Amino acid sequence: MSPLAYRRVLLKLSGEALMGDEDYGIDPKMIGRLAQEVIEAQQAGAEVALVIGGGNIFRGAGLAAAGMDRVTGDQMGMLATVINALAMQDALEKRGGKARVMSALKINDVCEDYIRRRAIRHLEKGRLVIFAAGTGNPFFTTDSGAALRAIEIGADLLLKATKVDGVYDKDPKKHADATRYETLTYDQVITRDLQVMDTAAFALCRDSGLPLRIFDMGQPGVLLRLLKGENIGTLVSGRG
Repeated sequence: MSPLAYRRVLLKLSGEALMGDEDYGIDPKMIGRLAQEVIEAQQAGAEVALVIGGGNIFRGAGLAAAGMDRVTGDQMGMLATVINALAMQDALEKRGGKARVMSALKINDVCEDYIRRRAIRHLEKGRLVIFAAGTGNPFFTTDSGAALRAIEIGADLLLKATKVDGVYDKDPKKHADATRYETLTYDQVITRDLQVMDTAAFALCRDSGLPLRIFDMGQPGVLLRLLKGENIGTLVSGRG
């Protein structure tokens, strides 16, 4: 077995990633495939934490744009991430994994409160940890929540799964001549306004020296290949 280049990682999945071929909610086949990838990464020796968005159920910013109070909309979005986290926990455990959901909102009847030291201990004991409810505050995306949690648990790498195989200079779906970046600095991402994550998340990673890799999760086996150090997608790190 190839040695791992990264031992502790945080994987950020969008809520839409769980939809598969469905129009709304969770596709059991898709969440099952994603869970299996995470299990295989853990069996190879990695400590894996996850953050899952809630866009397949509710998106706070979208609700606010439609006229709902922004704080209320964001709180609904946070609850949607708890639903997705519980679904992922179930999928992981059905495949032999031990998983814990930790929420930034207090929902003690269904999951644990987020406590940093406890989260790290879960990882050290071989449990998969799913962080739910973002940062627990409105006006912050789950991207920011993922960056924050990755820094707090001392992750070696933040992985952002998308529907494209990295960061491009323009939309590859609209422009055939779009060029993919293999590497970028955080300052380049921010100044060029490459909107694959929100600026607050990029700034957190930059200021903490946390590398970020953006990749397409649609390729079977890609997570384990990344952990072994393969150059897949776009690596964002450093300054300048």
